Amino acid sequence: MTVTAPLTRICESELPLAPLRAALRRGEPAALAVIIGVVGASYRPVGAGMVVTGSGQRFGNLSSGCIERDVEIHARAALADGQIRVLRYGQGSPWQDLQLPCGGGLDILILPCPEQAALEAATLALQRRQEADLILGPLHLTLLPELRFLIFGKGPETRALAQMARAAGYLTEVFSPDPETLEGLANARLTPETDWPDGVAIDPRTAVALFFHDHDREPPLLAKALTSDAFFIGAQGSARAAAARDEALLQAGLPATVLSRLARPFGLIPSVRDPRSLAISVLAQILDRARSL
Repeated sequence: MTVTAPLTRICESELPLAPLRAALRRGEPAALAVIIGVVGASYRPVGAGMVVTGSGQRFGNLSSGCIERDVEIHARAALADGQIRVLRYGQGSPWQDLQLPCGGGLDILILPCPEQAALEAATLALQRRQEADLILGPLHLTLLPELRFLIFGKGPETRALAQMARAAGYLTEVFSPDPETLEGLANARLTPETDWPDGVAIDPRTAVALFFHDHDREPPLLAKALTSDAFFIGAQGSARAAAARDEALLQAGLPATVLSRLARPFGLIPSVRDPRSLAISVLAQILDRARSL
């Protein structure tokens, strides 16, 4: 059986791998249902998945709730007979009573009891912040590590972005010389020095954001970020602060071409003057940039 998908690169968060692996580890049968084709508009992208366990638990979703129950029925049947299924919903579907409000069509592949070793290998690569090729019978996806935010700074802007990004489900790590800034934040580290924190690597799915009013702390951190694979690098400050920052980085030996990697402006909303608006503005800018990854 051959399955072709127009998009094979997908963020790991689109597939509920953890509950699938957990079910298979405890010996419970489970099926993985994945979108392999889209016609017209779609609520979820190609590669998004849903897991159905033998006990009837369901994780993830494939639409806005229109077809999940029916997919579950087919998944349980696939678990019973061990046969792969390909379903079409919406345009061209044999089930006219199941309509997609978006008016498009979805092709769903159901894999009963996918190979556990392949799932474990993909998970291990993702934990290392590496892309993972997941091959399960006719299905071949490239899974991308979740977006990651490295946030440095002092004050309410730092807290606001950390809280918003984490509330949205993104990986966040926060670094500050100020204990008050870090109070109550998860994955937070007190960093009294301006050096890059030990053991903190940067990969192509990482964004680096700085919120310092004391801009003298920035050059060593930005020098590290600007020579890394980070997909987004930005720092708070006025036009005057940005010019002084550029000069400090040039004096530190960074070539002028590297400075072009700094986000200018910092945030999508111009001239915001309160922490929450700035955090929302920067979060939106980072997510907009991530669309091209």
